[in-house]
Amino acid sequence: MAERTWRALAGTPCWVSLMARDLEMAQHFYGGLLGWEFRSARSDRLGPYVEAMAGGWTVAGIGSMAQSLGFPVAWTVFFAALDADAAAQAVRESGGTVAVGPLGFQDGRAALAADPAGAAFGIWQGEKTPGWRMRRSRGVPAWIELQTRDAFAAAVFYGEVFGWGSDPDDRGDVAWEHDRVVLRVDGHPVAGLCGGAVEAAPDPRIRTRWDVFFAVPDVDDAARRTVGLGGEVAVPPADTPYGRVAALRDGEGGLFRIADLRSPDDPDSAPRTTPLS
Repeated sequence: MAERTWRALAGTPCWVSLMARDLEMAQHFYGGLLGWEFRSARSDRLGPYVEAMAGGWTVAGIGSMAQSLGFPVAWTVFFAALDADAAAQAVRESGGTVAVGPLGFQDGRAALAADPAGAAFGIWQGEKTPGWRMRRSRGVPAWIELQTRDAFAAAVFYGEVFGWGSDPDDRGDVAWEHDRVVLRVDGHPVAGLCGGAVEAAPDPRIRTRWDVFFAVPDVDDAARRTVGLGGEVAVPPADTPYGRVAALRDGEGGLFRIADLRSPDDPDSAPRTTPLS
């Protein structure tokens, strides 16, 4: 299926990217687990970079700059901005920090920042393909969620930076539901902010952070295959009101989550759009 360019609604998640050390190791792990294929992408000053493909759609990026920049191996969620420089300034004014940029990257501008509680995120000004938001199939990001201590304080910060709840076309809204703050676009949930999640995490290495949930057909099978691919299971598969989920680490320690696309009551049901936690 041919891709088309798409400009995300300002302030909403538009891309996920892994900052790895060993690009070949990352491709082997995620390709084996999520069925991704890869293509080289121009990265200008930031070193080798590939884009991951799932079902013909571009769904994520992987770069091998973690070691050179001194950053930990981690997934980063990027939020769309009409003006990356203005968004970065809003981060500073609202109590967050800007670690890198904004600077030119591919055909846009990007920055890496952190909220007042220390959760890292990215800012992106430009166009991205819509695969990870438009299709819910194997290997596609199905949901992002902030694991933090105070969801309401976090919502105030991100609302100030990205203008959540002030969309003039009323396409985006923020509400409290399912014990979390939920950001919706066109009526569909795209992100959640979960308070108290850090203290409750079984893995003490799970800190305040944005988590990416990748869709898989079978969470238990994916968790078993993770170990054989060199990764580890951080939080074992468990049933939730929204399906079966697990937290995993890749071979370099990068944390991410997986979610079963099938309804717990109907294994043949279509993928759902309800939030996952």
